[in-house]
Amino acid sequence: MSKILITSDAIAPSAVAMLSGYELVYTGKTPTPEDIVALCREHNPVAMVVRYGKITGAAMDAAPALRVISKHGSGTDNIDKAAAKERAIAVVAAIGANANAVAEHAFALLLACAKSIASVNARMHAGHWEKATHSSLELAGRTVGVVGLGAIGRRFARMAEGFGMRVIAFDPFAREVPSHVELVDLTALFEQSDVISLHCPLTEDNQHLLNAQTLKSCKRGVIVVNTARGGLIDEQALLDAVRQGHVRAAGLDSFAVEPMVAGHPFQTEPGFVLSPHVGSVTSDAYISMGEYAAKNALAVLAQEPLVA
Repeated sequence: MSKILITSDAIAPSAVAMLSGYELVYTGKTPTPEDIVALCREHNPVAMVVRYGKITGAAMDAAPALRVISKHGSGTDNIDKAAAKERAIAVVAAIGANANAVAEHAFALLLACAKSIASVNARMHAGHWEKATHSSLELAGRTVGVVGLGAIGRRFARMAEGFGMRVIAFDPFAREVPSHVELVDLTALFEQSDVISLHCPLTEDNQHLLNAQTLKSCKRGVIVVNTARGGLIDEQALLDAVRQGHVRAAGLDSFAVEPMVAGHPFQTEPGFVLSPHVGSVTSDAYISMGEYAAKNALAVLAQEPLVA
């Protein structure tokens, strides 16, 4: 029986059932690139479903039968796509499967920053009642700049519009632009936004999209939200901007290095609301991503159209 390598300890039972014609091999939750290479060499899978770990050219070479790498999610930056292309191995992603989950998480981070939820909660648990000194922001009437109008960015934009916000966006590749969204260039987005929310993939061209120079061009008191990829932000520049009060607060779910190492300055700095890259981790998205990843892998193996 042909094998499929799952770079995780589990996927949704419904996805497992869909792959019943194959023997499934699991790497566990924290596979190293070397672990994945060794399992590829041992089992020679025809497909991979990727949740954790980095998929390198060495792993592909260790599995000469490999035809498809299917991401359990939308981001494929942990897969060497150039190496896959050289070896005629398809790389597919579960685009949109986690869109609702991530958009909701991004908006939760925005609300937490605007309403100072984390600090107020901590003070309440410490026994303080500071109503007289509390002040927060209302979102209605303010401008949110959305970078990336994919499935997640469009859902986030809809939520923002529902809160009465003006929504502007930058996405040179946008194919669907909702009527409540105004497309602008990046310069205008940085200058006009009270909130900037990142929803784009990480590429060579947008590494450190938010840096000392671009943050300086933003409004004083801007809120930054990132549920995309940590490499989009120069973390030292953001730390400096928060400390200087130029950025009011930052709600972050992704980081330059993951897992975040102990002692990272964000951990002790007021003005940061942090979560460990869990925007897509909901029971609903877990099922949806597993099913999409399974369907996409099976479609490539059967040479059928991918999941829409």
